[in-house]
Amino acid sequence: MSIEPQVRVLVVDDQDLVREGIASLLDIQPGISVVGTAADGHQAVEAAVAHRPDVALVDVRMPGLDGIGTVEAITARVPGCRLVMLTTFDDQEYVARALRAGAVGYLLKNLPSAELARAVGLVHAGVAQFDTSVISRLATALTAPPSPPPVQQMLTARELEVLRLIATGAANREIATRLYVSEGTVKNHISRILGRLNLRDRTQAALYARDHGLLE
Repeated sequence: MSIEPQVRVLVVDDQDLVREGIASLLDIQPGISVVGTAADGHQAVEAAVAHRPDVALVDVRMPGLDGIGTVEAITARVPGCRLVMLTTFDDQEYVARALRAGAVGYLLKNLPSAELARAVGLVHAGVAQFDTSVISRLATALTAPPSPPPVQQMLTARELEVLRLIATGAANREIATRLYVSEGTVKNHISRILGRLNLRDRTQAALYARDHGLLE
């Protein structure tokens, strides 16, 4: 009779009691073998290189190299390891940063050990795992209207110069003199600025520049 291979797991958490508890609970679950633990990100990278785990469970907040940095480092050094955040924090920003770093799961520590073991097995099989509250936050983020792009990305460098000068109260002739262009060119720049920023007139443009910290 063939023996099903064990999923090799690394547990990373800076709290001794939590780390040892998770490791002990997982190690008695069928199909899982905890091959190492680490108390911080730097230890985690060393342990991952040494033990080559299939799955690493990583806390988010740790001193020194935090969980996000740990995921990035292990992904680069041990590409076959699947990284899962296991934390008490379900903040949307943490979730997004973890996914960008290479994590394939984001779970909360209130999971029963049997469910955590099942999640580890699924992650090893290639199925991403997320806590239900995390899924809700991701759905909210995906359906939220996108933030307006920074003004520096919406205007050219010359248009930004014109906008700043408008905010100082400079007239078209003065702007033309300062920038060594014609008044017609200045008018064209202002027209494009108002259109791209969805503004009505020079007064709104001046207020926009002030409110977005464009005044030098």
